[in-house]
This record gives sequence, C-alpha cells and structure tokens, in this order.
Amino acid sequence: MAIPHLTEDQIQNWTREQKDQWWLTKVFRGDMPQLTIRSALTGFILGGLLSMTNLYIGAKTGWSLGVGLTSVILAFAMFKVLAGIGLSRDFTILENNCMQSIATSAGYMTGPLISGIAAYMMVSNTVMPWHEMLLLNIVLALLGVLVAFPMKRRFINDEQHPFPEGAACGVVLDTLYTSDAKVGLFKAKALGAAAGLAGFISFAAGSGYQTLIQVKALGLKAAHTLPLNLDGWYYWLVQKGHAKVPRIFGSDIRCLGLSPTVDLAMIGAGGLLNIRYAVSMLLGMAVMWGGLAPWAVSHGDVTRPLREKDAAGRMVTVGIEKIVPAVEYSYRDVLVSWALWPGIAILVVASMLALFAKPKLIISAFTGLFSKRDAAGKDVLRHIELPLWVSFVGVPIIGALGVWMLHDWYGVHWHWGALSIPLIIVLTLIAANSTALTSITPTGSLSKITQFTFGGLERATALKAGTTPNPATNLMTALMTTEVAGNASNLLMDIKPGYMLGAKPRQQAIGHCIGIVAGAAASTPMFYILFMSKAPEGAPVIDQLVRGQFAFPGALQWKGVSDLLSKGIGDLPSSALWVMGIAAVLGVIFEVARMATKNRFPISPIALGLGVVIPPESTMAMFAGSAFFYIMGRLFKKRDESSFGRRLWVDTHEPICAGIIAGAALVGIGDIVVDTLFG
Repeated sequence: MAIPHLTEDQIQNWTREQKDQWWLTKVFRGDMPQLTIRSALTGFILGGLLSMTNLYIGAKTGWSLGVGLTSVILAFAMFKVLAGIGLSRDFTILENNCMQSIATSAGYMTGPLISGIAAYMMVSNTVMPWHEMLLLNIVLALLGVLVAFPMKRRFINDEQHPFPEGAACGVVLDTLYTSDAKVGLFKAKALGAAAGLAGFISFAAGSGYQTLIQVKALGLKAAHTLPLNLDGWYYWLVQKGHAKVPRIFGSDIRCLGLSPTVDLAMIGAGGLLNIRYAVSMLLGMAVMWGGLAPWAVSHGDVTRPLREKDAAGRMVTVGIEKIVPAVEYSYRDVLVSWALWPGIAILVVASMLALFAKPKLIISAFTGLFSKRDAAGKDVLRHIELPLWVSFVGVPIIGALGVWMLHDWYGVHWHWGALSIPLIIVLTLIAANSTALTSITPTGSLSKITQFTFGGLERATALKAGTTPNPATNLMTALMTTEVAGNASNLLMDIKPGYMLGAKPRQQAIGHCIGIVAGAAASTPMFYILFMSKAPEGAPVIDQLVRGQFAFPGALQWKGVSDLLSKGIGDLPSSALWVMGIAAVLGVIFEVARMATKNRFPISPIALGLGVVIPPESTMAMFAGSAFFYIMGRLFKKRDESSFGRRLWVDTHEPICAGIIAGAALVGIGDIVVDTLFG
C-alpha cells in the first residue's frame, strides 16, 4: 500500500505538534509486535555476522557497507519459510524493521576498527588491548544514540527530511509485506544463490580449508587449491622460458600489485559502485601503480625499514634501506613510503572542498535550532519517544566516561578531550543534515576537521613547551567526534523507515543499543583473529595490519594526517612533495568541475584518490564487478518488467551483490580462522 506522507505545504506550515498528531493518527501501528525476543535475537545474530563481513571488506577498501537491506531480505525469507512449514508465525513488518535496525547498528561498529583505532595502533606501534577496543567502541556508539534522539524530533518529525537510503529501506519493507511475497522470495533466492556460489569458490580457493582437508585429514603431502590469479598461466610460461616478466621502469609489475585476481568480495562491492567511480578508481590506480610508483622506485625515492633479528630472535628495525627495481618489494612498501602522500592529498582536499563548498548545507543544519514554530506545542508522542531527559543526563555522563578513557588510556589531556564534546554536537548537526538530504555521511571530512584542529593546537602547545606532540591527541579526539557524529547520523537513517511504517521510536533506540553490543562482541575478537594472529613475531604493528590482502586504506589516511601534524613534511622525498602538491591541485580542479557540472563530470577526485591507496588487485576486481553489473543493467533495463532478466539483473542487482560479498567474506574469514587454529 502507499505509505502516508505529508504535503510540502503541510511540512512548511504545520507545527511539530500537528505533524506528530497526524503521524499518531494516520501512520502509527499501535501495539503491533516490534522489539520481540525473536526480532532481537535475529538482529543480534545477523548483525554479528554482517559486522564481520564489514570488517573484512573495510580492511580491504576503507569502506563500511550498509547491511540493512541484506538483513531485511534474509529475515523476510527465513520467517516466510518457517511460517510455511508451521515452525513459526511470520515476521511482522515492524519486527523486520526493528531487526534491520539492530543488524545495521552492529555493522556500523566496524568503522573505528578500520580507521582511527587501527591508525592509533600503527602510529603508537602498540596493540590496543581487547577490552579497551571493545569498551571504547561501545561508549562512543552509545553516545551517538544519546545525541541522535533529540535531533530525531527535528530532522524527522518536524522537517520531514528524506534520508534517501532509509526511505528506500522503508519502501522495500512495505513492498515485501503488502504485495506478492514472491517478490521478496525471488530476491532472497538470488541473494542465497550468489552467496552459495561465492562461498563455494572461496572454499575451494582457501588454503586453510584445503590444508585441513587434504593434508591433515586425508594425509596428502600438499594441498591443492583453486587458483584465482588470472595471470598465473602467463608466469607459468615465464618459468618455462617462453615469456618475459613484464616490467615498468625496471620493476616487476607483481611487486606493484598489478596481478589481477578473482576477488569475489571486491567484485561484489564493485557491483554496488557507480561505474563512473569505478573508472576513476581504475584511472588513479593506472597513473600511480602503472607509472608514478615504479618511476619513484627507479629514482631511489622509495625506502623501507631495514630489520634484523636481535639476540632474542625478534625482528627489530636497525635502519632504512632504499628500494631499487632489481630487488623484490611489495605494494605496501611503496604505499607507506611514497604513494600514500599524493593519495592523501587528493582525498583530503577534495572531501574538504566538497563539504565547505556547500555553506547552505552547513548553515541549514543550525538554523532549525532557533525555530520558534513549535515552541508552544505539547509533546503528543512522549509515551513512545525516547524521553529527552535520557539524553540530557546521559550525554554528560557517557561523554565524561569517554574523555576519561582518552586521558587515562592514551594520554590525551583533559582539556582536549573536554573540548571535543561541544565539537561533537557541531559535527553531528553537519553530518546529520548531510545524511538527511543525500544519505552521505561525510565522516572522512569531519575526521580531518578534528585532526587538524586539535592536532594543530596540541602541536603548537607542545613546541612552545619544548615537548613532543602526542599523536593520540589528534587521532583519538577525531575518533571520538567522528564516531559519535557518524553513529548518530546513521541511526537517524535507520529511524526513518520506522517513522514511515509507524514504529515505536523508543523500541528502535533499545534495538540500536542491542546492535551496538552485537557488533562490538563480534568484530572485536575477529579483529585480532584476522589481522594479528599470524603476524610475524616482533614486527611493527603497521606490518602486522597492512599485509597480504588487507591494506587498511582508511587507517593509513588517518595515520598520514597524524604524521604530518606530529612530524611535519620535512622527511618526505622532494618527489613525493611535488606529486603531493600536484595531486592537491588536481583535487581542487576535479572537485570544482564536478560541482559545476552537477556531478556529471566524468572523473571523481575521491574515487581517483582511493584508486591510489587501495591495492591494485582490489581496484581491478571492483572495476570488473561494476562494469559487469553496469553492462547487465543496460542490457535488461528496457526489457519487460516481468521478464526474468529484468527481475534478476535490474530489480535484484543489490541483493546479488550483497550475497556475493557475504558469501565470499564469511567463507574467507572462516579460512583465516581455520588456518590460525590448524595451520
């Protein structure tokens, strides 16, 4: 059925009391089951699993993927099947909505682990204790909930902002529960089939699984796995003397990461990516790793730590060595030493320009604070809304706890931590306003605001006192402000479908808190299993994290800004400074062109920068996924809506990609766990 909504005239002229009364009469579904034991348990389990996939994808790309629609379709199909065989009654629409809110909030919990927390560990060369990671993440996320709900009354109840992604989730839920159930079951089957196929391929290619089965169980001398390197046949010819190793400025292209692989998780992620962004990423990869990076190596501008074993057998850094084309090196060596800086330059400049080039968006975030339109009205939803006193009491208490953690655990001075609390409110208003209008939460830009503000102030204070700046000041205050602002904005996105469908806001708040616990409980131990369990003994933390298939591009950006604030740019090679300056100028030019053409300019500077810092093999896989689904969409978009091809490749595009990601990521995580336990 059509979801009720107010007209533009009503939105502009009615008081909030009138709007709340309309919603209570026309939309609210009363006591329909919502936060039930089964919805909470389903959301907890799905949220935990999907948060692990987010951690896996985020460590590769620096992105956190939305898991709301995936969880909605999975839960719909699961309970539809259970109801069909008499084992359970069907989910209500509000139970499913509450479940997706729990699952989505769990997915958001991986954000700090792939950004600020990982960056702090790299900069400090200290592995954060698990209890600190768990508790800090939970405290900041809870603070986001407390900040969000007072804003909910303004952004959703009063101003009726669209929150496009949240509204889309509401429409999907309404479609599933008010139209033919075959629509939802078809999407669920496609998601399941994609997950099963991706999982099977990942299982056949997983060295941990195959070693356990073939060597440990069957007694074979060696395990054989499904090869996923697409250029393996060529290097077989090289070994036989029938071909030569391709080189760029003397460097083996494999050292530069230019070896295409069938990375299914990245192919699925690319399928969700606009083709223009995928092309821009490929362009950034080609310019850096097909030209600038090997050129820098050939000129002796790339270095890496020189390490030897000490008396105890541990690897320790004893100096710096220059990388030359003739030696074997890795993509990570070049990235950390040289390529990261132009990548950071274009990302920071373009994202900051995009934020501050929209003053109306920022100003409008604050104008509603001074509105007198509903000053005299009464709160007709007080019996179902989260009481405002909870936020007014909770924010100072939870905020003080967060400030204490930053001071006691990481040495951040009290005044810097305390000053971050009012900055949280400012940044949350900006982030929530952006999310409300565009579904884009500019956490990248917001983190840099805090890093530059507190990092610059702390550096000036430290230099005046003749002391060394503490990198934790810019990193951990930025983590605090960004995580709270991002969590609050994303929570508002989750509340939007509940508002559209007539759910109780108070129960959604409780559900979000359940999801916070689920995400933290799942992602924290998985962080150590995935990234720390097989680390070389005595290796620096950055080498433990940034290795193999995991590049941590988001954390490297945070680290790069922190290094600039703490150490300056004097130690960088002159070539890196020149390329960094050129990249910054290009970031401005491309971003201005993008805005002037209303997003029709073919190059995205953000995607261009990501193509520099993300591993080339991941960029190629994402481009392949984006190109494939773009072509399939163009082929079937004009077909009849009832045709199988149209329903599969156009209407079910997102569930297929979500299935590929979930299947490949979960099986890939399992392979690492098996290798850790039995390898």
